[in-house]
Amino acid sequence: MLANLTQMFAMDVSPWQMILRGTLMYWFIFLLLRIAGRRDISSIGVGDLLVLMLITDSAGNVITGNTDSFSAGAIVVATLVFWAVAIDRIGYFFPPLRHWLTPSRTCLVRDGVIQRRGLRHEYITPEELRAEARLSGFEELEQIKLAFMESNGRISFIERKRS
Repeated sequence: MLANLTQMFAMDVSPWQMILRGTLMYWFIFLLLRIAGRRDISSIGVGDLLVLMLITDSAGNVITGNTDSFSAGAIVVATLVFWAVAIDRIGYFFPPLRHWLTPSRTCLVRDGVIQRRGLRHEYITPEELRAEARLSGFEELEQIKLAFMESNGRISFIERKRS
């Protein structure tokens, strides 16, 4: 029994190597997801999705180096959670870096007119935009003053004032 517990906490790879592996994998996937966009993620943020994916796979071969050790998995998970919290804090306390760490909103409709550049940027078709507007209670785009793809992947609509 004691031998099994000792074996469970034994590490095949140094803790610093696991921290480095977790850090490199976090930043690789973070940058990949930032480049790929955010619209299919919807209400879950890119960072949240990234942490969930990596924690799920923290015992996997790529991150921990073929180890089944609890200690190794715990170090990698702690590293991933550290980066998730650090990114949020850095974006909050250092606004100039916020642009690189979190996506900005994109204008999709202005005064009832579709902004084609915004749609292209977000890979949204006019039909998809109209469907989202209907789901939000707008029959026609002319009823919308502004519509934005927000940083969390949701589309927000601001109604035009009726005269």
